[in-house]
Amino acid sequence: MATEIKVPALGESVSEATVAKWMKAKGDAVAADEPLVELETDKVTLEVNAPAAGLLTEIIAEEGAEVEVGALLGAIDESATAAPKKEEPKKDAAPAKQEAPKEEKKAEAPKAAPKPAPAATSGGTYEVKTLSPAVRKLVDENDLDPSKIKPTGKDGRLVKEDVQKAIEAGTAKRSYGAAPAAGGAAPAGPLPPRPEDPREERVKMTRLRQAIARRLKDAQNTAAMLTTFNEVDMTNVMALRNEYKDGFEKKHGVKLGFMSFFVKACIAALQELPAVNAEIYGDEIVYKNFFDIGVAVGTPSGLVVPILRDADQLSFAGVEKGIYDLGVKARDGKLSLAEMQGGTFTISNGGVYGSLMSTPILNPPQSGILGMHKIQPRPMAVGNSVEIRPMMYLALSYDHRIVDGREAVTFLVRVKDAIEDPRRLLLDL
Repeated sequence: MATEIKVPALGESVSEATVAKWMKAKGDAVAADEPLVELETDKVTLEVNAPAAGLLTEIIAEEGAEVEVGALLGAIDESATAAPKKEEPKKDAAPAKQEAPKEEKKAEAPKAAPKPAPAATSGGTYEVKTLSPAVRKLVDENDLDPSKIKPTGKDGRLVKEDVQKAIEAGTAKRSYGAAPAAGGAAPAGPLPPRPEDPREERVKMTRLRQAIARRLKDAQNTAAMLTTFNEVDMTNVMALRNEYKDGFEKKHGVKLGFMSFFVKACIAALQELPAVNAEIYGDEIVYKNFFDIGVAVGTPSGLVVPILRDADQLSFAGVEKGIYDLGVKARDGKLSLAEMQGGTFTISNGGVYGSLMSTPILNPPQSGILGMHKIQPRPMAVGNSVEIRPMMYLALSYDHRIVDGREAVTFLVRVKDAIEDPRRLLLDL
């Protein structure tokens, strides 16, 4: 009996993935729930487990193939036994890998017929919400202007059927020299041929890297982004940490770092200035009465921002444990979609890489992100004398559409006050 291996549901707003790696070869025996294949989406890398025990008799979507939810990846024969298998030379596998996208298209599950929708007209322009990866790919491949396509999806979003109708009608081609399309997509024609150079190496961008590039550019195009700076004297936090770090680690099993102080300081500032914890949704401001803090983590695959849920309800030890666990998962590529979605405010610590100052980019739809930087000894005026103090520059990038300059500056001052006198955090001042 053959059991099909299909692409599972990938999470909210994620409909496509790339086959990153098969962990079993054709003819291998597999156990039920054993990891078989690794898929890479715009947000995370996830494993697909074997739906049953048996032999992997067929691999339909080879590594590098792009697949949609429900597409066929391969098949397992539950009745077959683990007979000796012939291992194919690796060299022979390369051509098959290149042919994978064509084979994958044949294996995809039949798509439902598109629902009737009004045809797009060349004269109209429409407000277009953020495009899904699948729709954006279709728009880019056909060189279309999304603002010329009438959306029929929920909340005025474009769906694949809208784009396909526009392609058939030929009414939504980009007009070069015109203003950028709604949603932040700038007109861009096909790239001219690039001459080959033996000193260069071309590597296709991963889905995660493409998603990072797209989201960061969207943030710049859609938000009225501004950055304000301040500096903080780390003397008291460093002294407190040095005094209690051994006892803290012995009791809680995790090191006491600076992130827990900054998370707590940011939450205190967000409670006072709720606009920095809010987001714009259409013509509304959504104020969030919870504090899910994103912590930016650099990985070999790119920057990811796992979420520390309800951080205001966590102790210092809870914050440190949560950040440690998320960091390990991020570096091992084990983060789930649920751990990546949402978030009300983000903290990015460029100081671990030696950055002295930077202007962090917003993580949409959030309205604020705090950038921490390297601790640098500098001469500071203390009273009537000059002392060498461990100083850190802080940067708050914010969406000026919702956060005023007064609120942004006040936010940084509140964080600075809490870090310079950490007793304020304990006394809720």
